[in-house]
Amino acid sequence: MKNLFDISGKTAVVTGGSRGIGAMIARGFVENGVKTYICSRKLDQCEATVEELSQYGEIIGMQADLSTLEGVTAFAEQVGEKEDSIDFLINNAGAAWGAPIDKFPEAGWDKVMDINVKGVFFLTQKLLPLLRKSGKAEDPSRIVNVASVDGLHVPGPETYSYSASKAAVLHLTRVLAKRLAPEHINVTAIAPGPFPSAMTKGFFDSLGESLINDVPLGRIGTPEDMAGVAIYLCSRAGAYVTGEHVTVDGGWATTV
Repeated sequence: MKNLFDISGKTAVVTGGSRGIGAMIARGFVENGVKTYICSRKLDQCEATVEELSQYGEIIGMQADLSTLEGVTAFAEQVGEKEDSIDFLINNAGAAWGAPIDKFPEAGWDKVMDINVKGVFFLTQKLLPLLRKSGKAEDPSRIVNVASVDGLHVPGPETYSYSASKAAVLHLTRVLAKRLAPEHINVTAIAPGPFPSAMTKGFFDSLGESLINDVPLGRIGTPEDMAGVAIYLCSRAGAYVTGEHVTVDGGWATTV
């Protein structure tokens, strides 16, 4: 029963891995011996994260736009040129949009759905050949989709496309899990609550201390909290878990 959380020697792809939750997961992987590919729409952000995390292990950065099928295909081909197989795919890249219901624009719907839902499905599709090569009955390949507690409850802010997209990701996770389990590929999701990131900065700024007061554990999430869940889901400890989500929010969703 030793080394249940050992993921060393594996290869991972973390989308949106240059900042926020993606960077937290990427660092956890790199520090624990995983060869990690990250991607971002902004090359400078990607390069900065690679420079920061390369002191801990092997990390490779790529520029990618996962909001279009062309961008998804190009990124998958780049990974395929460097790797014969991958062990973990972390679908983390995402976007949000907030606006009053009477003024919510079509662009705010399409942008969020394209990245948060369409990008997740089609990148999974394009990387399946690499995931199939590494999956085994006792040690499946893993796909982890980063959703949100906003896909589980009704959020306060008017982020209609975001909450709808994250609910879609959670159900897509269950659908993919059933389809891919016979091929030794586990599919799970993480539903984060309050974690610091560029996407949540405005939310934190507007709510301030009241947000922390609503979290039963009395604090926001840390990089260790997020990396720990991802490592669990991708390790031997999580090898029999598929089709489920892990809520990582300090109990916040139970109070809102």
